[in-house]
Amino acid sequence: MAVFLLGVGAACCLGWGFVLQQRAAARAPIADFLSFRLLLDLIRMPDWLLGVALMVCGQVLGAVALAYGEISLVEPLTATNLLFAMALSRWITRQPLGWSGWCGVLLLALGVTSFIVGGRPQGGGHEAGALRHWLVFGIVAGLALLLTLKARRLQPSAEAALLGLAAGLLYGLQDALTRVCGQIVQDEGIASLFTHWQPYGVGAIGLTGMLLVQSAFEMAPLRMSLPSLTAAQPLAGIACGVGFLGDRLRVTPGALAWEVAGLVAIVIGVVLLGRHPAMPTGAPPKPKVGATRVE
Repeated sequence: MAVFLLGVGAACCLGWGFVLQQRAAARAPIADFLSFRLLLDLIRMPDWLLGVALMVCGQVLGAVALAYGEISLVEPLTATNLLFAMALSRWITRQPLGWSGWCGVLLLALGVTSFIVGGRPQGGGHEAGALRHWLVFGIVAGLALLLTLKARRLQPSAEAALLGLAAGLLYGLQDALTRVCGQIVQDEGIASLFTHWQPYGVGAIGLTGMLLVQSAFEMAPLRMSLPSLTAAQPLAGIACGVGFLGDRLRVTPGALAWEVAGLVAIVIGVVLLGRHPAMPTGAPPKPKVGATRVE
């Protein structure tokens, strides 16, 4: 129950934080796209700072949840951040949910429940060796890099979606490393944590993910990037948890059917909610740097 409450609390803070960050990032200069100058510009905006504070609070709650629960359990819970983003956006825009919004809410809630009940995530399995560890790590990080490079050749809305997807993959990887850091503290004490590479990896991945997210928020409305971000993070986190952290899911035919159905429902629910009219549009989509505008 404590892990459940921590996961939902993390989702609440993350959802509210993303909404506030996008409202600020939409006002940032387009010349700072995919540059760390963007973060220096955003740090002067009070609503962005509040959004980041909420996001950090969510990440801390998520880290505590990961210290006591399996990543395959925590990640589906944090995917519900879109419900809280929708709630805040609906309050800001006064837009009713309608059938698509309620369907998204229902699918996301049922998907999380189906995956957790069907898979019954639990730890205690054997952690993978170094080769498998780095193979999974490299695949997830490599996909994020390829998506980022591909995004630069697309229109702003598609670019924001791919950047959100890349950031979600990195955040899932960050969650896996956060889980490893928690295990190190439990086994060896907090003083030994900084003699390992994982906490530095958490910081580097988190900073890179933030740059991708803010660039996506800057380029297009929230509904273009938040669905892919929210859908990719739990999928990457679960892949890392099962791939090299020793998380175990039930693999009977019935359990696998519930798990797959749950993940599909989560993704569809995320897309329905993310594209709902209640999501704030921010500024109009911005043209590429150096692009000419035809009237």
